[in-house]
Amino acid sequence: MENKRILGKSDLTIVPLIFGGNVFGWTLDEQQSFDILDQFMDLGFNAIDTANNYSHWAPGNKGGESETILGNWINSKGNREKIILMTKVGGRFGYDTKPNTQASYIKEQVELSLKRLQTDYIDLYQTHYDDEVTPIEETLRAYEDLIQEGKIKHIGASNIGAARLQESLTISKEQNLPAYISLQPEYNLYDRENYEKTYLKLVEENELAVIPYYSLASGFLSGKYQTESDFIKSARGEGIQKRYWNERGRRIVAALNEVSNAYRTSPSAVALAWLLAQPTITAPIASATKTEHLEAFEAAIQLRLGEEALQKLEEASKY
Repeated sequence: MENKRILGKSDLTIVPLIFGGNVFGWTLDEQQSFDILDQFMDLGFNAIDTANNYSHWAPGNKGGESETILGNWINSKGNREKIILMTKVGGRFGYDTKPNTQASYIKEQVELSLKRLQTDYIDLYQTHYDDEVTPIEETLRAYEDLIQEGKIKHIGASNIGAARLQESLTISKEQNLPAYISLQPEYNLYDRENYEKTYLKLVEENELAVIPYYSLASGFLSGKYQTESDFIKSARGEGIQKRYWNERGRRIVAALNEVSNAYRTSPSAVALAWLLAQPTITAPIASATKTEHLEAFEAAIQLRLGEEALQKLEEASKY
């Protein structure tokens, strides 16, 4: 597939839509995961994001299920060199645990991730959640050791405060330590304010790749929810309705419908294409459980929204 982008200040080249691996071992079993991954790769995509604690929230799970399924698939296909593999460390394994970015923990967890993923190296190893107490230099030196050992290639950050992120980048420069090349924030047509007000300038100044999660706002922007009654049909509908179904949310859905009809594509494709049109965004992360979801990914990559469409979406989603 054409339209590849370089991931920040790295040598990693990706098709700019990343598969979100939170569904493996949760809404998809192993065989279903294999099938959707096969289709994803057949379409020409090459980047997959997961985490060491996915999907601990699913009944009966303890975390690590997503990496295990992904590793089994990679082993069955023998296609490791064709994939840009991203995973994360530091997040909780249960709702009674806390984030952890201590050096000893990171070094312990990377071994477990490598074993589950059945690989010798991780392309992008990300701080999933910052514990906000471990000295930044300690975390970065752990990553430095892992890079020198060839276990990870690059590092990124996800849920980290702007001040700690800036401090991390400053320490990296001053101490000649590995620096984060990417940020994985929550960002989509609805959830714009925090990223744009808090991180956008920092991202621009440091030339970070931005790979947002919840690109479709947990499915709210997919076109699935058009009326009050649509929320009843989904297991996650109640929570999504409570968070998004307000005057602004309805305005965004209406604009997505209008633009998607004009371009003869799906609201999902338009919402993802809007992200791809934002100057600081490298590649959205999105999950898929059906072939039609992958078709929206493919459409989004090809879609070039005109000024009128972008302005309509901008107006509808302004905060």
